[in-house]
Amino acid sequence: MPSRFEVDYNDPALAFEPLVDEVFAELKSSFLEMPRGDGFIDYATFEQGYQALKRTTDAFTIVSPVTVEAAVAAVPISFIVFRAILGFTPPEWAYVTTEMTGITVDQGAARSIDRAIRLRPTTAKAFGTSLTDKRIRAMIDAGVRTLLAGATDQVEAVLHRLDKADTREGLKSLQPVADLGVPYPVLLYERFLGRPFASHRDSVSELVGELVEGAIKDVLTAAKVSFRETKRAERINGFDQAPDFIIPDEFNPVALIEAKLTEDDGTARDKVARVQRLRTLRDESGKGYDVIACIAGRGFKVRREDMRRLLQATDGKVFTLSTMHLLVEHTRIREYRVR
Repeated sequence: MPSRFEVDYNDPALAFEPLVDEVFAELKSSFLEMPRGDGFIDYATFEQGYQALKRTTDAFTIVSPVTVEAAVAAVPISFIVFRAILGFTPPEWAYVTTEMTGITVDQGAARSIDRAIRLRPTTAKAFGTSLTDKRIRAMIDAGVRTLLAGATDQVEAVLHRLDKADTREGLKSLQPVADLGVPYPVLLYERFLGRPFASHRDSVSELVGELVEGAIKDVLTAAKVSFRETKRAERINGFDQAPDFIIPDEFNPVALIEAKLTEDDGTARDKVARVQRLRTLRDESGKGYDVIACIAGRGFKVRREDMRRLLQATDGKVFTLSTMHLLVEHTRIREYRVR
């Protein structure tokens, strides 16, 4: 049987089910793997920060802004270890800091501080009078006060963020955990509440999303094809939403590419609708450029009717990571191939 790149989509008797099966067989979930990114912290590095924090606080018996700051100055990753003890995300810590200290720390600043530390986690830091250092000091101050207070709400319907095995009663809870560790079921329960690798996945979400775009650029570059990659929310004349790639450019396009990796079927459906819109614009304008979809992730593998619509809108030009090497050969992009 011919592949989806070879059949006649004008044939009213065309059987779509085998074509949908063909694409579905190529799609794989990517949730088990994710990019490390340049800010990934391995356990050995994290543990250095923990030991520095434990040392300067005398095994968490003297937790104060001075002792925590000393740890952060010696081994900056201690700052993120302290955040992990609190159980906060950077924006949450920023909000608590602004509320408790009166020193404004917005979400962007908190994320920037967090990332800068992850990039140089063990390089000693000298605190000065810069705005960033003032913010770090304020965050430490707010964090210490929050930790010492422990879980303060006693309302049945309310779950306090510090109602955790190591912080429920402030230092009284933290010290025995630091000395003796925690039972494995407790670790599993808190992992259940927090979702493994959630923080890291959030920090590399853009890298995950760029996997398909990177594969497209590799193929086009290898063939020495000129292309225009649009920016997020960029306005292109003639399009109510700019496609992700235009070959060679918007003034004389022979191909438009929409690219997406998603594990969510709702997001996949939105991308299918965008591709259909590009096909409608092409037909209304009477032009002959190819409309192409490059996809990955299990989100596109949920609704068979969505894949049928995608195949129809692109005349079968749906490429996955396993068929990306065919992108130039099976589209009008081959007209611009140099080699």
